[in-house]
Amino acid sequence: MNKLNNRNQPGDSSLSTVITRDEAIIRFETELLPLIIEEFEQDGVPDIPARSEAFNNWTDALCKDGEISEWQYNNWTHPDSCEY
Repeated sequence: MNKLNNRNQPGDSSLSTVITRDEAIIRFETELLPLIIEEFEQDGVPDIPARSEAFNNWTDALCKDGEISEWQYNNWTHPDSCEY
């Protein structure tokens, strides 16, 4: 099967295991969010665009690395830490 046509729908067994949205949010908030805060929020004001971009880039990397499916990547919403 052409990999471009494999869309990793719910229940798709092409990935042996994936992390859940809750697991991904915990990892994002403990591993990446502190770096975003340090770099972009020195004034104490949450930089929501920087947080959102970081979450998008990070979930893109998770998908490319096979940690989440393409369906998860396309359907997950941002965590509360990335919202106004």
